[in-house]
Amino acid sequence: MSIIGICSDHAGFELKEFIRQLLEKKGLPYKDFGTYSTEPCDYPDFAHPLAYAIEKGEVYPGIAICGSGGGISMTLNKHQGVRAALCWEKEIARLARAHNDANVLVMPGRFISKEETTETLEVFLTTDFEGGRHQKRVDKIPLPL
Repeated sequence: MSIIGICSDHAGFELKEFIRQLLEKKGLPYKDFGTYSTEPCDYPDFAHPLAYAIEKGEVYPGIAICGSGGGISMTLNKHQGVRAALCWEKEIARLARAHNDANVLVMPGRFISKEETTETLEVFLTTDFEGGRHQKRVDKIPLPL
């Protein structure tokens, strides 16, 4: 696994900090794209830099958090090379990786417990894309040039 990219807005900051601790305990390298406090901010300011880094191959996978997970998901998915999946429990994370080859795990900072976060993150990081019948669908996600 390469360097994991992480980001959040102010509503996701505390969960991002918890995730950073989990990654450090596992010895997994990461790059933190911010935010760095609970001071009110705008999620696109952190989602776009993470998405560009994923598209350039500088980080993989990504983890992003905002209050509901919705806004940061919408922003990330504007990027052609990003497949951000909003996950709040482990089975959704497993399917996002196995069937959709999601490369960003998005979590709802205000609606997920630390236990659910730990389980969801673990499954996301350890599940491989199945390919096969799912590959043709994933290939259709980017807009045609």
